[in-house]
Amino acid sequence: MAGEKEIIIRTEGLTKKYGEKTAVDHLNLSIFQGEIFGLLGPNGAGKTTITLMLTGLTEPTEGVAYIGGKDCTRDTMEVKKTVGYMPDNVGFYPDMSGRANLRFTAALNGLDKKMAEERIEELLYRVGLAEAGDQKVGTYSRGMRQRLGVADVLMKDPKVIIMDEPTLGIDPEGMRELMLLIRELAQKEKRTILISSHQLYQVQQICDRVGLFVDGRLVACGTIEDLAEQTREDSRCLTEVCVEPADARFMEILRGLDGVYSVGREGRRYMVGFGSDISNKVAEAILHEGYTLISIRPCGNDLDEIYRRYFEKAGHDDGSSGRKVKRFISRNR
Repeated sequence: MAGEKEIIIRTEGLTKKYGEKTAVDHLNLSIFQGEIFGLLGPNGAGKTTITLMLTGLTEPTEGVAYIGGKDCTRDTMEVKKTVGYMPDNVGFYPDMSGRANLRFTAALNGLDKKMAEERIEELLYRVGLAEAGDQKVGTYSRGMRQRLGVADVLMKDPKVIIMDEPTLGIDPEGMRELMLLIRELAQKEKRTILISSHQLYQVQQICDRVGLFVDGRLVACGTIEDLAEQTREDSRCLTEVCVEPADARFMEILRGLDGVYSVGREGRRYMVGFGSDISNKVAEAILHEGYTLISIRPCGNDLDEIYRRYFEKAGHDDGSSGRKVKRFISRNR
């Protein structure tokens, strides 16, 4: 289905070097209209450098990037007309109200005053800040500032929105509201959204596809399901089963099922390895033997686990890079 969509963002051999360091290494990437795409990786992986090149804030050493068919380096002003950029720490004037900050943005973009006022009212309502629009931004919480940041980006009605760590430092409720808003922008309005982040769990909830970065290189790209399948060893699967009561007898029952090659236990959680899907057999055995099924779910499809497997595949099992990705994954658990 994605292949039928129009490509909005495209890079070809995009590379950025700072002296001897290669921050982005020959990136080839296509992002489609109406898609939410996540650039994922630990700090220093090259995500921010990519967004800077896409927005024309830094020039590539090699290669080219296009947004809407326009060269991001040669046609910077044209690209900026259709792209909204939201940095990780949106800069507003703290002594001005949210409404006044949006007016300032409207003036910078040359919007007609009457049109600007109408849009400001609409956007403040849309991002849930209608009642706080006249408060000084210095009194806003982090989540409120991020939502005002979305309103600020939408002032010029961009077709493409690039967000750098949009959920960083937001409380759970604020994060939920922001996620719903981002999803609405893509699904209902067909805006293309590129999210750069190291917060895997949040990105997994919202992105249509993700790109995994290791040391400036795109090591994998696709849906969560595709990436999980690509890294799964041979045809073996792993499922977590929780039952009550949890006892040694249930382990023997699991071991006796055809197709099971391993069984592990931690409390009432059993990890069952098998060669083909036997979820129905497990459920039947639980009921037949008088156990109560609490939960049953496949394992290995979480982004942190997928990223770890790709990181190891890229040859970073040891050394400082390995420690960096462990810190990256542990922050998301």
